[in-house]
Amino acid sequence: MKRYVTLLRAQPLLRRLSLIQLLAYFGAWFSNVGIYTLLIQMGAEATTIALVAALHFLPGVFQAPLSGVLLDRIHPKRLMLLLTLIEIICTLSLISIDNIGMLWFLYLLVFVRMGASSFHFTVEMSLLPRILEGKALQAANEIHSMIWSLSYTLGMALSGLVVYWIGVKAAFLLDAGLFVIVWMLVFSLKIEIEMSQNRTKFTTMMKEAFSYIRQNPIVYHLMILHAILGFTAFDALVALAAKHYYSQIIAVSLGIGLLNAARALGLVIGPMVLGHWINNARLGWLFVAEALSIVLWAAVVDNFYGSLIASVAVGFVTTTLWSYTYTLLQHHTHSDFYGRVIAYNDMIFLGVGAFVSLLIGYLAASGMSLAMITLILGAVFAVAALYYGWVRRTYELEEIG
Repeated sequence: MKRYVTLLRAQPLLRRLSLIQLLAYFGAWFSNVGIYTLLIQMGAEATTIALVAALHFLPGVFQAPLSGVLLDRIHPKRLMLLLTLIEIICTLSLISIDNIGMLWFLYLLVFVRMGASSFHFTVEMSLLPRILEGKALQAANEIHSMIWSLSYTLGMALSGLVVYWIGVKAAFLLDAGLFVIVWMLVFSLKIEIEMSQNRTKFTTMMKEAFSYIRQNPIVYHLMILHAILGFTAFDALVALAAKHYYSQIIAVSLGIGLLNAARALGLVIGPMVLGHWINNARLGWLFVAEALSIVLWAAVVDNFYGSLIASVAVGFVTTTLWSYTYTLLQHHTHSDFYGRVIAYNDMIFLGVGAFVSLLIGYLAASGMSLAMITLILGAVFAVAALYYGWVRRTYELEEIG
């Protein structure tokens, strides 16, 4: 923890960005319990819940080719102001949804809102390697992943309480107010970086990026390794478990909130313990640990209290896996391509997350047990450990720092 505090003290821009990220991510997740609770109240089926979960990821997939070029051409502050304004408008609009016939509008709002949120995240993550490098960059990524986790914890847990006590619409209204604060913080932000003067056509810049990735295979292998973390897109699984297993002992909104909060508690604690330990040689073992923790969750998924404990174990490993693979990618990418490579990386990651969400809904609707679905997700990380071993034997991975 001391190294994070030292870095934040020495980097005022990182400190302000971290505060903005904390509030923006909190806002992004705060409405989620309300959205899933609203769907269940309206009688939505498993496939509908899974589709809404997928819509949290799909915008980043479709916008990545465009956003990657914009990141390398437009100042990040201008982008962040515009994206936050979109989040305010979409969050306020959620208040108008009150029946199953308005599902199409819910789909649209979730798609646009999460598109802005994921783009906002990509803006910040492409900015970090422009102001930091080496171990400082790794620590900054860990800070941001912990912020994401803390926001996820507080957002889900507090939203569950707000929805339970005063209703879904109140959660949406409070969330919109939070984004207003984010917009004001961004407006006062000073980001002094030199943007590329490249005024090449959008299509040419996209082709250049794809050519760069193709000519540097270590880059796309690292993108695939990071994308595997998309198999931890458990939102649909958690909502379905709360609906089918836990509703007899706890309100659905509280069940969703507490289970996600338990996982996020592990997400916050994990990098504090593993941040100093992780390196290239040990990364494969971390994939194995993730597989085992998800298998543990599969064994107790029908038990609310067992799931709480297993969720902490799953989260404990996930954050360090996410931040270290992200840092490896940044470390092996040329600075001229930061924006585009990070955007395309997020495109693949979010695409995997969307696929997993839809897969969970499809398998659940077809009659497969949630325990078996969870077990399949865990098996993916066992395969990922073998894949990373092959990458490390085949290519020369530079150590960070």
